[in-house]
Amino acid sequence: MYLAHRTEEGQEQPLLDHLKGTAKLASAFAAAFGEEKLADVLGMAHDIGKYSDAFQRYLRANGQGSRVDHATAGAKVLMRRGMLAAAFCAAGHHTGLPDGGDRGDLPDSGTMWGRLKKEIADFRAWQQEVTLPDGVQEPKNRDGFALSFLIRMLFSCLVDADFLDTEAFMTERPAVLRGSYDTMETIFKRLESYLAPWLLPTQNALHAKRSEILRTCLEMGKKSQGLYTLTVPTGGGKTVSSLAFALQHAVENRLERVIYVIPYTSIVEQTADTFREILGAENVLAHYANADFNQKTDEDPQAERQRLAAENWDIPIVVTTNVQFFESLFANKTSRCRKLHNIAKSVVIFDEAQMLPLPYLRPCVRAIGELVQRYHLTAVLCTATQPALEPYFVEIGVQAREICPGTEALYQFFRRTTLSYIGPCTQQMLARKMEAQSQALAIVATRKQAAALFSMLPEEGRFHLSTLMAPVHRTRILETIRSRLKEEKPCRVAATSLVEAGVDVDFPLVFRAEAGLDSIIQAAGRCNREGKRAAADSMVYIYQPEDPPPMLVKQQVELFRETRERFADLAAPEAILAYFDAVHALGEQSGQLDSKQILRAFDRGRNGSQLPFAQVAQDFKLIETETRSVLIPLEEKAANLTQALRSGACSRGVFRRIGAYTVSVYPQHFQALVAAGDVEVVADGFGVLVNDSLYSEDTGLSLQSDEGKAIFV
Repeated sequence: MYLAHRTEEGQEQPLLDHLKGTAKLASAFAAAFGEEKLADVLGMAHDIGKYSDAFQRYLRANGQGSRVDHATAGAKVLMRRGMLAAAFCAAGHHTGLPDGGDRGDLPDSGTMWGRLKKEIADFRAWQQEVTLPDGVQEPKNRDGFALSFLIRMLFSCLVDADFLDTEAFMTERPAVLRGSYDTMETIFKRLESYLAPWLLPTQNALHAKRSEILRTCLEMGKKSQGLYTLTVPTGGGKTVSSLAFALQHAVENRLERVIYVIPYTSIVEQTADTFREILGAENVLAHYANADFNQKTDEDPQAERQRLAAENWDIPIVVTTNVQFFESLFANKTSRCRKLHNIAKSVVIFDEAQMLPLPYLRPCVRAIGELVQRYHLTAVLCTATQPALEPYFVEIGVQAREICPGTEALYQFFRRTTLSYIGPCTQQMLARKMEAQSQALAIVATRKQAAALFSMLPEEGRFHLSTLMAPVHRTRILETIRSRLKEEKPCRVAATSLVEAGVDVDFPLVFRAEAGLDSIIQAAGRCNREGKRAAADSMVYIYQPEDPPPMLVKQQVELFRETRERFADLAAPEAILAYFDAVHALGEQSGQLDSKQILRAFDRGRNGSQLPFAQVAQDFKLIETETRSVLIPLEEKAANLTQALRSGACSRGVFRRIGAYTVSVYPQHFQALVAAGDVEVVADGFGVLVNDSLYSEDTGLSLQSDEGKAIFV
């Protein structure tokens, strides 16, 4: 009997059983986009290299001896059948999708064409047990990008099916914990129950307008699938209304999940907690870089269910980040691609759609378009400042529908602030302006400016917020700030732009250093957030700092200045549209909308390689700037994590929990701190702060090392 797997206890899984089990699951997954027959052939062929005597000896020896390449065998058989996409999937189902290469590549090149030339162990015995169905063909006439997308989606079906079938054989526990979520109909009924008070008649104009938006979203949710926009100003109940559209739409169109994509890690849990309260915690997954998934199944089965759901997103509601979503779509490794097939037949809400990364805008738009056109996905671009992406979708044949028409009227109704440009302003001038107010927020351009401004403010009720403070520390400071605002106590805050990332604070007055208009609008969302004051009395003052703008935002500042010259009301929809048109036009001219030439790489090849999956996966990084993590062990939990790192107990759970107590710094700052003896390097390159004097309860980590060299920027 030929075996697929063998446990340490000696239990054996027949190879044919594994092939059939994988094919059945892969076929079911691919049915979401109409390629179940192709996935069935792929599932049956992926492990036929295990029919070699060499692999069977290796397996029965419990993995002792040289490893045997079994994945290339399936690729060879599928390629002879003219199944290029399936061949890529079989070849990469353990190591990841390879670059295609070209026909001149040598067998040891690692490319697809090279691997097809490899001499591998004789596996002809597969024909004694396995029959691959004839007549199955791959889709034709797809360009390079569309073909690469098909390959990744098939790859996802295969690797998830392979993992699940193997998991079911190896252990019973995960199989028991997977699945069994509430149906979309049940989840939608929970939402309807939650929304009932929102829909009651009222004399309150604000409540009535929010109710109108909600009803419109529910009604539009009954429409057919496609691309939608939802343009609702701050205060309009955008989060809950977009969720209502998504769940109504999922029920109406028999879709399997709702995925909420957020640009900021800092508000993923906040959004997920809202959804858990409404829809049931067991139905909601928050998946992002620092998500803490407890792996102790016996102690916490619900946490283990969450960890398992994070592997393949087989859960009704997923809340994730732009980074996780888009980098997965352009990845080549099994762990990142495994979830992709579960994006098909979904509603995906792109919250704050104006934050789609400009250097990858065209690849992201093309990916969304491909999902809408071929993978039964409904996408919603959800924002208060719609970034004029429609022309890019029209280019690829996708037309957007607005869920809530009447953007201008909504803007006027929900207008809460007045934006005013006050020209050049030094740090000292800004500090005096803030001192004259009992409560004020200043959002400056750099961490250095934030610290300097903080030092100039009156001591009573002054606060500082920047990424040099550990997240758990920032959370405490924000709680104090909210309390003082509510109690009308003095509260003056010097902050960087992190406070714009969905942070729920409500100041009567905001100062904002020049930035992109979208950032300025986000800053305005921290002023009169609850709408308790008149717009004319809720000022957002935009000023020109004495320092030149940082290079990262210099271009946006220049475009903001141009927009300011043209429009009296900077927050008006026509001003925002003009700003984004200018941003995109400039990006188009400079090639910045696809800075890594991702689309060209798949359509024309790269470095002599067709379909360069590995190269693109390496290049597609939404967060380009490399940083190093410094753990701040000033609290008991953080001190315990430090001991775990030093002792080598570096589990996945430990690394995830560390995020709440770390500060990210640039490599040159990290090295300077290490050289001065202020930071100790421990497991996996993590730094641990050993000089407690460098961390302040007021301003966080100081980058002024003990050597006396100022490196604070």
